[in-house]
Order: sequence, then structure tokens, then C-alpha cells
Amino acid sequence: MNKNDCFNLGYISKTVGTNGDLLFNLDVDNTKPYSKLESVFFELNNSLVPFFINKIVLRNNTAVVSIEGIDSIAKSKEYVGTSLYLPLSFLPPLKGNKFYYHEVIGFEVTDHKHGDIGAVKGVLEFPQQAILQINKNDKEILIPIKDEFIITVDRTTKTIKTKAPDGLIDLYLNSDNQESEEE
Repeated sequence: MNKNDCFNLGYISKTVGTNGDLLFNLDVDNTKPYSKLESVFFELNNSLVPFFINKIVLRNNTAVVSIEGIDSIAKSKEYVGTSLYLPLSFLPPLKGNKFYYHEVIGFEVTDHKHGDIGAVKGVLEFPQQAILQINKNDKEILIPIKDEFIITVDRTTKTIKTKAPDGLIDLYLNSDNQESEEE
């Protein structure tokens, strides 16, 4: 399985009990869709390796998981800190203006004031908020992903319409002019 075809589900935070069970910290908003997982990919030596699940018990954003072939504390300790992945097809579909960060890469962004401002190059994730990273004519434009700035997300046309705060986009587009004037 290729990592680009997967999403990060979370990581293994510690061992649980004496039978080799593992505690998965799940980095998802809703854990219910993962209550009947049959397998999960562990990232080992930069490769994704499938492991089969015997039993999974969800608790808030964690899960106590029994993995086939991991039946002792010694074996389970080897995997603490390991990242967990699932194929993108496991993600529940989002509707409206909600989106997964990976799905909007390449979407064209238009702003209510500036028109076409470029394509989404990536999403920068910070503790305070996530930010759309947009490229236009070799310039980078950063727009916070907030409900008041994202007007529509159209998956059919692969476009995002925004209403960026006044002056934000101008700050990026006019940065060369300001630098020239200061010299």
C-alpha cells in the first residue's frame, strides 16, 4: 500500500494489560466508523505493513486493540510510537464546505474580491488553525481555513470560493511592490 493512498489514523501510544494489547490514539473527529476495523497499516521503516485486528474497543478518541500475532508485552512494546494508516476509501464522505485537507490539493481558488487567486498547493496545519497554501504566479498566498472565509467547496468543478479578510490577499500580491518602494 502506498502512503499517498492512505490517511493517518493516529498512532500507538502505549501497551495495555499483559496480553499485548495496544492503545491507539485516533486522530479523527468521529471514532464510530472505525469500531469494526479488521486491519490497519503500521508504518515500519518507511513502509506500510498490514496488521489484522482481533478485537477493538473504542473509548473517546482512543481504542484498545488486540492485534493478531502480538500477544505479549514484549512484542507490543516494539510498536509504541508507531503511526497508523488506513486507505483513503475508509474516510466517511464530507458534504458542503467541509473537506479533508488532502482532497483539495489542486483545487482552484477564487476570491469574491480578487477573482482567481490560484491552485491549492497544500494545507499547513498549525495548532491554532489550518491554512490553505495557494500559488499564484510564483507567489504564495495563505488563507486561514475558517467557516467565515470559505464560501463554497465544489468537488465537481474542483473549486473553492473564498471571502478572505480585507487586505489579506493584497498583502501577498503586492509584497514585491512594497519591497521595491522601500529600496
